Amino acid sequence: MVVNMIDVGEETGELDKMLNKIADTYDEEVDTLVSGLTSLLEPVMIIMLGLIVGTIVIALFMPMVAMIQEMTNKA
Repeated sequence: MVVNMIDVGEETGELDKMLNKIADTYDEEVDTLVSGLTSLLEPVMIIMLGLIVGTIVIALFMPMVAMIQEMTNKA
C-alpha cells in the first residue's frame, strides 16, 4: 500500500500529501493496537493485584489463627 501511494504521489506531484496520509494511517493503526492491548492488560493487572493483596492478608492472619487455636487447645 505504501509503495502504491508513493507512486501515485510522485505521479501527481503531491508526494508530501501522500506521505502525510500514510503517516496518519499508521498513527491510527498504532493507536488502535495500543488501546486494544491496554484494555486487555487492565483486567490481568487487577487480578494480579488482587492475588498479591490476598496473599498478604492471608500471611497476616495465619499467625493470629494459629495463636487462637493454640490458646483454645490449652484452655
